[in-house]
Amino acid sequence: MKTNANEQKEKPLKWWQLSLLGVACTIGTGFFLGTSIAISMAGPSVLFSFALAAIATYFVYEALARLTIADPQKGSFRSYAKKAYGRWAGFFSGWVYWASEMLIMGSQMTALAIFSRFWFPAIPLWVFACGYATLGIIVILTGTKGFDRIENLLAVLKIAAIVMFIILAALALFGLFGGERETVDVPQNVGGVFPNGITGFLPSLIFGFYGFAGIEIIGLLAIRLKNMEEAPKAGKLMLLTLAVIYITALGLALVMVPWESFSTEKSPFVTALSRYAIPFVPHIFNGVFIIAGFSTMVASLFAVIRILVTLAEDKDAPTVFAKRIKNKIALPAIGLTSAGIIISIVLSLIMPGNIYEYFTTAAGLMLLYNWFFILGSFGRLMKLSLGDRIKRIIGVSLVLLAIGGTCFHSTSRPGFFVSILFLGTIGLITFFMRYYWKKHPQDPNDNGPSTLFKKITQ
Repeated sequence: MKTNANEQKEKPLKWWQLSLLGVACTIGTGFFLGTSIAISMAGPSVLFSFALAAIATYFVYEALARLTIADPQKGSFRSYAKKAYGRWAGFFSGWVYWASEMLIMGSQMTALAIFSRFWFPAIPLWVFACGYATLGIIVILTGTKGFDRIENLLAVLKIAAIVMFIILAALALFGLFGGERETVDVPQNVGGVFPNGITGFLPSLIFGFYGFAGIEIIGLLAIRLKNMEEAPKAGKLMLLTLAVIYITALGLALVMVPWESFSTEKSPFVTALSRYAIPFVPHIFNGVFIIAGFSTMVASLFAVIRILVTLAEDKDAPTVFAKRIKNKIALPAIGLTSAGIIISIVLSLIMPGNIYEYFTTAAGLMLLYNWFFILGSFGRLMKLSLGDRIKRIIGVSLVLLAIGGTCFHSTSRPGFFVSILFLGTIGLITFFMRYYWKKHPQDPNDNGPSTLFKKITQ
């Protein structure tokens, strides 16, 4: 699939701009809140979870970047899966990604609504959720220029928030804020680093990966680079920045407060600073949570709309979703995505909390399943050196370890089985489509492949 005129008109990016957009698309509420759950599982060894996740994420990103350099495709990972394994892989990969992001966006908007009620408790959750959804769609409608500006601003704010915590934590440790600091014993042996053993450490790995999730979106944005050869450099800066600030911030939090004192209901950074006389800390971090959640929600919106358009252009979705208004705005795709968001918000509000949490955990795992397609496509479409093969094996192994680790904890285990159910459902649809494609081969007078969706939209 060649890049069309719409993508060529999008403003080119410099490599450092792609890095900044990558940070914006990656740092979300999962890091600011979800790390408390990881700490409760793994204790101090949570730092290794983030370090291993950073390594694996870079190997996956590097594979995607090199595929992009060799063959720029606006469909990114799903286009490479199709080239490597056939049409079924592009269909399966695209719809798995679309479904997972739709579920995740519903939880993001519900979380944003909960954070907003911290200041305005009388306003119903659904009002805030719909408000943030509307704002997100407005950002998308402004085009790439508006998307870039807002995401770059939010990226700077999120980095500033983490750096602010690092500075405040360092000052607190030197006693500048007063207050009584708990005595924290630095682990002296393996048992201290891994207080819950390997079965505590393995489930925490997935939270490390969640902290770096978003490389698929960067793959979709990389096609806009002025110099495509600089895509790996952009990824290195992005992931190195994230790894350093993540591990430093978590390390300081663990030095300030014993790991057993962290609550899964509260941000570890708020917990670490709560014993000191620092004014407005809960309010500052509540604002940070809203910024982080809104930023990643907008990035997800961009990604699912882009993927839906490429699916429609390949006739793996109704072709109406490939249409653009005035050759710019993919209004039908935005409309379907908006309907999906509304359904996701409703589900998040009416379903019991634990059940909906299982669905969102499953959606996060489904993002990682697409990483196998990236690494597999890299091996099939590119000539690999020995070093490339080793990195590919390490990447696959670490992703498998993170996914398998979810089975060792009651919090994440149901989500793993729900993700398998989703994969099975989309797999059955893909099997049906493969049967249909064989029965109805491509029409020689038609530029596109044979498809059931084409008939539906005629």
